Amino acid sequence: MGDILALVEQVQAGVDMEAAQKLAAKVKSGEGFDLNDFPAQIQQMKQMGGLSQLMDKMPAQMQAKAGAVDMDKAERDIRRKEGIISSMTKLERRKPDIIKATRKRRIAAGAGVQVQEVNRLLNEFEQMQTMMKKMKGGGLMKMMKRMGGGKGMPKMPF
Repeated sequence: MGDILALVEQVQAGVDMEAAQKLAAKVKSGEGFDLNDFPAQIQQMKQMGGLSQLMDKMPAQMQAKAGAVDMDKAERDIRRKEGIISSMTKLERRKPDIIKATRKRRIAAGAGVQVQEVNRLLNEFEQMQTMMKKMKGGGLMKMMKRMGGGKGMPKMPF
């Protein structure tokens, strides 16, 4: 329990509540979520000590499940994605659907990665946007019920 309390304290100290509320509003509305939000989330995570320090404070059950994940590789992947996003123009970050082959090649060259990495990031972002739109208006609870989530969990008051 002490780890969870330390994690909560660390989150409260490291998270910009105003920025978090703006992101929550974007997610709730299902619109406006773009590639500018990802680096902001990475920055907040870094202020809290990075991915590995956050995982160290998680309960033992969650640490065991996450133990299969190589934290060094995960942090490298995050840095790579951050580099790809940094190589985009402001317009491309706001409207990723305008990124076609020539822009992908330029972004990949700027980030020092293969075009496939840019494609992977854009696909992941598209999936995330789709999921956020589904969560709009209570869709999260519907999605959890379909996946069988909530079994053995207490009933939510909403």
